[in-house]
Amino acid sequence: MPEIKVDVERCKGCELCIINCPKEILRFSEDFNEKGYHYPECFEPESCTGCAMCAIMCPEVAIEVYK
Repeated sequence: MPEIKVDVERCKGCELCIINCPKEILRFSEDFNEKGYHYPECFEPESCTGCAMCAIMCPEVAIEVYK
């Protein structure tokens, strides 16, 4: 099963990963990072296909997808 890892402190909350997820399984966390931004979290990891669109779209390179 693919796994999405987010470097919480690199995230600037741009939402590009959330918008571009074809399975719509990402959302903003209720928590904040040290810079005060909400960061994405995967709320249905079993539905992830490992397409890595979230990682490709992240301008901060804050997401890694492991297959």
